[in-house]
Amino acid sequence: MAKQVAMGAMMKCSFGAAPSALAVLPANKVLAEGPPAANIMDHVPMVNILPFGACKSLANPAVKAATIAAKGVLTPMPCTPVTPAPWTPGAATVTIANVPALDDVSSCMCQWGGTISFTSAGTVKTMIP
Repeated sequence: MAKQVAMGAMMKCSFGAAPSALAVLPANKVLAEGPPAANIMDHVPMVNILPFGACKSLANPAVKAATIAAKGVLTPMPCTPVTPAPWTPGAATVTIANVPALDDVSSCMCQWGGTISFTSAGTVKTMIP
């Protein structure tokens, strides 16, 4: 069963070098085991989704330029997430602020080709049916 995602949930990016924690603003006034609960609209880069260390995607212009400068040797550069679309699929039966709640089986795509997923939901007991 999926778990509700809350502030502090740990994420990974398929092109990132390090994990990152989800930041959830308390605007929706819903808590999950203490911290603010997330919905699928909590995907804003540098607000909700913070960098994942170094990026290894050649679709990222900074990585591509550094790799070209290094004569074709892949050269990771600092991660700058670009997530234009919400998390998918989200919870089918639970909403927060009239938007599907975010569960730990959802993922988000970065414009540079990475898939962002959860390694920890930030909750233990709150299950979503």
